[in-house]
Amino acid sequence: MIAAGRLRHRVLIQNPVTSQDPETGAPVTTWADLATVYAEVVAASVREFVAAQAIDSEVTTRITIRHRAGVTDKSRIIHRGQVFNVHGVMADPVSGLEYMTLPCSEGINDG
Repeated sequence: MIAAGRLRHRVLIQNPVTSQDPETGAPVTTWADLATVYAEVVAASVREFVAAQAIDSEVTTRITIRHRAGVTDKSRIIHRGQVFNVHGVMADPVSGLEYMTLPCSEGINDG
């Protein structure tokens, strides 16, 4: 069980929406809001950061939220104006339905 006090940051979860440019026919990605939720936003520890570098990953932040359908490794999180790209969705180890941990990197995700 995750303590409610840990979820003290408000974050916006967005998912990509791909459409076609009517003039060029090129695919265009925009972002649709999925939900604004409480989360725990934590910078990766030195150990996590070193491990991530060893497997050529850019993970710099770990965001934990209550379980929510629709969150995928294509989603992005907005927190205090900063964009975090989701690199995976890890369900809690007990039920898989209580909370999820999202390893993220900072930066612009344009699809």
